[in-house]
Amino acid sequence: MSHTRKTLAVTTLPLWINGKPTPASSDRNTDVFNPATGEVIRKAPLANKDDIDKAVAAAKLAFPGWRDTPPLKRARILTRFRELMDADQKELVRLISEEHGKTLLDAAGSLQRGIEVIEFASGAPHLLKGEHAEDVGRGVDCHSLLQPLGVCAGIAPFNFPAMVPLWMFPVAIACGNTFILKPSEKVPSTALRMAELFSEAGLPDGVFNVVSGDKEAVDALLSHPDVAAISSVGSTPVAQYIYETAARHGKRVQALGGAKNHAVVMPDADLPFTADALIGAGYGSAGERCMAISAVVAVGAAGDTLIALLKERVSKLKVGPGNQDDTDMGPLITRAHRDKVKGYIDAGAAEGATLVLDGRGLTIAGHEQGFFLGPTLFDHVTTDMTIYKDEIFGPVLIVLRVTSLDEAIALINRNTYANGTAIFTRSGAAARHFEHDIEVGMVGVNIPIPVPMAFFSFGGWKASLFGDLHMHGMEGVQFYTRTKVVTTRWPINEERKAPTLAMPTLG
Repeated sequence: MSHTRKTLAVTTLPLWINGKPTPASSDRNTDVFNPATGEVIRKAPLANKDDIDKAVAAAKLAFPGWRDTPPLKRARILTRFRELMDADQKELVRLISEEHGKTLLDAAGSLQRGIEVIEFASGAPHLLKGEHAEDVGRGVDCHSLLQPLGVCAGIAPFNFPAMVPLWMFPVAIACGNTFILKPSEKVPSTALRMAELFSEAGLPDGVFNVVSGDKEAVDALLSHPDVAAISSVGSTPVAQYIYETAARHGKRVQALGGAKNHAVVMPDADLPFTADALIGAGYGSAGERCMAISAVVAVGAAGDTLIALLKERVSKLKVGPGNQDDTDMGPLITRAHRDKVKGYIDAGAAEGATLVLDGRGLTIAGHEQGFFLGPTLFDHVTTDMTIYKDEIFGPVLIVLRVTSLDEAIALINRNTYANGTAIFTRSGAAARHFEHDIEVGMVGVNIPIPVPMAFFSFGGWKASLFGDLHMHGMEGVQFYTRTKVVTTRWPINEERKAPTLAMPTLG
């Protein structure tokens, strides 16, 4: 363990292949920033095709032995991994905050949600049980087996350095697969630390590999003949590209895309509670969440009171470095992304939305080079405006006005994205109507960020998902296994019949 800790401290990080830190094949790398200071804190290698080939070869070599490892033994290694993750939370949270910029509290929460997937995956002996039916025909039994696919790969985004990868690899590995994780090159250190902890937990070499990289590494994974399945989370254009490319190469794919998550606020809602919930959902992690609420749909009389409450509360948020205990919101991931979000604020103002709070021009004393942007609030937004149509992925909350719940539902259902949504109301009838009629994959009732627990599945609809199965939960198990059905008969001599060419029946 001490060797890898020293490696993480040097200028350029390694890859993790076949159970150990491994230098990249080429000198291609990219800067990793501390977003709060704007400083380069380390460099991440950009894996090339040769590196991907090495990682896949190691995973392929490890697969037969891991596949044949009893699920109970796999579960014990996962349980030990979870224990080590728990013990190392302080270091993991520090790495997440340092490279992403989110607050320590937010980083700790996202890490905990990821660890819960390890807990779920530790139930592998139960999760991998097939079905059995006796006497499906006279003297004939039938049972099913859930068997692993082989080498699987995950392509993770920058916004959750631990949680999103943990949606993928613990479930895949619990099912008997081997795995290659390509973390975002913007936040590589957390993935390397998890690889080190997994190895310490007793995971055999080659079962879990980490290769940071850019499009070259992604394309090598998508086209590699020995990779059986691809999981990814990213923007919709990237998700569609990954899905189409990997499927064309015969792979199983789950590719989660972008989002424009709406929250409907009814006039009967507890508006102070609702305002607080929306602030956390809209501005937490500087809005860099695929489940962030970015569009509020105020119904009828709820609008004016809600705007007043939001303005009062949002103006008191403290923006600063994520590692300071009193910080409410940290910086954005890069200078380029910060400037892109500022451009959306420019567009919203130019297109006629009411700019209630303007986050542009914010500087933080002592962190003038950090990638900071203040929380921004728009009112009277319409569906033809750029700030409504695009996924901004920043601390910009917009409010639209409608006159009825049916109008709100129709507005949301017209949107291209369908990842998450929420309704705030005291009416059970309104909530039931909403959850039944809304065409969105994850729904919250007085819950602003309806991220399911690990034993349910995470995923959206429409342009928010490319593929058929969601992540973690039983859909994750289904994705990382294939079903084999076995039909058996043990005939005795008296039952033997003359050969027949007719379709057999079991009646």
